[in-house]
This record gives sequence, structure tokens and C-alpha cells, in this order.
Amino acid sequence: MDEGFIKYDNPEKQLRYDRAYLRMALEWAKLSHCQRRQVGAIVVKEGQIIADGYNGTPSGFDNCCEDDEGNTKWYVLHAEANAIMKVARSMNSARNSTLYLTMSPCKDCSKLVHQAGIKRLVFINGYKDMSGVEFLKEAGVEVVQLPDVELDER
Repeated sequence: MDEGFIKYDNPEKQLRYDRAYLRMALEWAKLSHCQRRQVGAIVVKEGQIIADGYNGTPSGFDNCCEDDEGNTKWYVLHAEANAIMKVARSMNSARNSTLYLTMSPCKDCSKLVHQAGIKRLVFINGYKDMSGVEFLKEAGVEVVQLPDVELDER
């Protein structure tokens, strides 16, 4: 039976891969045009990256994420939503995959994560409202926070 995500028996090896994918998500976050917060996402299944995403406006819209008062425009998509939509447009499935995020998901995105069948979430920073993470834990998603991951880490 294939679980979809690779879970290493060796905790040190698992941590090394988790940190590497999180550093990729940090790098991907730099592509965001948002001024307030840049968030990156990587979806990994069976040891392969199947999708990536960062927060930003939908295709065809101006890349400016904030209004004149500095508030995020209502139609800006979160990084994990963008990554899940990329999987949906492809011939792949996120079922039993791992989602790597630079920031934990909000409540709405947590519903998408669960509905997509993602079984593991690894993130760096906690969102101001952690109820999305609590929802995922209740749904049986393995949740791991690694707050000390940085881009220049070796």
C-alpha cells in the first residue's frame, strides 16, 4: 500500500528533507509581489515536487496585492491555494502528499488542504489564527512546525 508521502524511519533524514523543502518554499515566497507578507508553498508526493505556489493575485490581474491603504485586496490567493489549484489543473493528485508552507494555513485554506487529501503539513511560522492548524490536526493530518528554518541554513 503506497502512502504517497515518503516518511523516513530515520528522524534526522526526515528533518533534513523537511528543512530542504521549507527552504525551497522560502525561496518561492520571494516571487510574491505582496508587500505585507510573502508566503511560499511546495507540495511533495512520493519524493517529487508536484506543485508550488506563492501568495498573489489571480492570473490576468495586476500583481499589486495591497490597496492604497495597505490592506490586502480581497481576491489575493494564498500560497497553498495556488499550489492546490496547480495540482487540480494537472494530471496529478495531492492525495497523501505533504504540503510545505512558510506560514501555517488560515481556516479557509485548511479546508482546501484537507479536501485535497494532503496528509502531512510542515510549516515555519504560525499564522495569527491557528484554528486552521487545529482543524487539520482534528482531521488526522500530521502537522509539524519547524520555526528555525532559514534560507542560508546548511
